[in-house]
Amino acid sequence: MTISVNPDIATTITANFTRRKWVSFAVPAVILAYLAYIFFAFDIPGLADRARMDNARILMSDFVSHKTHVERDNRSGDITVAIEGERKGTYPPGMSPDWVRQTDGQTIIDLGSGNIVTYAGDAMTYALPGYGTIRVQPGPDGLMLTKPDGIPPDFINASNTRVTITTPAGRVTYTRSRIETFKYSGGWELFFFTLDSPFYGKSPLELAGMALTGDRVDPARANITSMARDFWTNAMWRHGDVAWAIFETMLMAFLGTFGAAIIALPLGFVAASNFMPVRLVRGSMRRVFDFVRGVDGLIWTIILSRAFGPGPMTGALAILLTDTGSFGKLFSEALENIDEKQVEGVRSTGANAALRARFGVIPQITPVLLSQILYHLESNTRSATVIGAIVGGGVGLLLTQAIQTQKDWEEVAYYMTLIILMVMLMDTFSGWLRRKLIKGS
Repeated sequence: MTISVNPDIATTITANFTRRKWVSFAVPAVILAYLAYIFFAFDIPGLADRARMDNARILMSDFVSHKTHVERDNRSGDITVAIEGERKGTYPPGMSPDWVRQTDGQTIIDLGSGNIVTYAGDAMTYALPGYGTIRVQPGPDGLMLTKPDGIPPDFINASNTRVTITTPAGRVTYTRSRIETFKYSGGWELFFFTLDSPFYGKSPLELAGMALTGDRVDPARANITSMARDFWTNAMWRHGDVAWAIFETMLMAFLGTFGAAIIALPLGFVAASNFMPVRLVRGSMRRVFDFVRGVDGLIWTIILSRAFGPGPMTGALAILLTDTGSFGKLFSEALENIDEKQVEGVRSTGANAALRARFGVIPQITPVLLSQILYHLESNTRSATVIGAIVGGGVGLLLTQAIQTQKDWEEVAYYMTLIILMVMLMDTFSGWLRRKLIKGS
């Protein structure tokens, strides 16, 4: 049996195969060309030259450590020892770390591993193991640096007005006005109690003993109550303010998300083709949704902060505007895909339009609505952090303030940890709520 093939069909099939073959090569080639353009346009090779890994290491160490400042005012001769150099972390007179000693008019600072810094009048000496003794003191033409003979090492940066010595044990800075020594130590110091608290420096067992059987520090309240108060009002870490900021952030996300859902649901009926037959009204409502969700939430935040001033409510309004557009589109699409048979069943009972929507439409779209609302709630919890940094509310503001100081990086790590825990909490809560409301389990 002989099968004849139409020459036109054979030519068409051959042409289609040829075109697909070229497309299969052309698309990857275009993608590779675009990636090559990005590689050079964004100067990817130059990233290695611009990278400052030493700064990155210092930043990472600052996340999990703190530094203590030992400062001498060269004008008055006063010695100040303060954690992170803050007034709230200043050791009171007669109290200092065990590695700082003041005797015979000298201040001796033991940085560990044989590194000894000594303040004696206006002079400072640094005994560095394996190198020798470095001495800095004022001179007639500026600062005088005395060191072992040889080429100045990289860890000494000296000029007539400033000398900085940086070693793994710590850092010393000498200027005309002051001498500062910085010692890094692991952990978040003063996280629980500040230096003025009677509970500072106590071990967990000692604190447990004071809480259960110890004499009252304050006759007016129990020790455990005093501990809770000192922790909550900690001036360095501000736990009370941080807890309120976390609450403000979650409140912004909650009000913005659920406010948008309440507004978008009735507007979704207006934008759905099976509920709004007038094409002009339906199209206009969809363009409104496109407009409000087309403008990023951060842009709305800036606009609204100029109109209403800073504050958490402004952040909630920004989230509400953006999510109203997103919910309106999602809800209208869900309404257009309902099963009309259920609506007809409710209609056969003589129900009016409101009852048909209540018993024939809402039960069908409820799982979609709840799923989208809860997902946006999780996402907005993260977004509220950034929005709060702009409108001056929530934990985002605290995070921005800590970053701007360029020194409180352990606080930055603390706030980042709280943000991650907050997002995890919202994810767990929304998952539980979804199971309860949608699956009934």
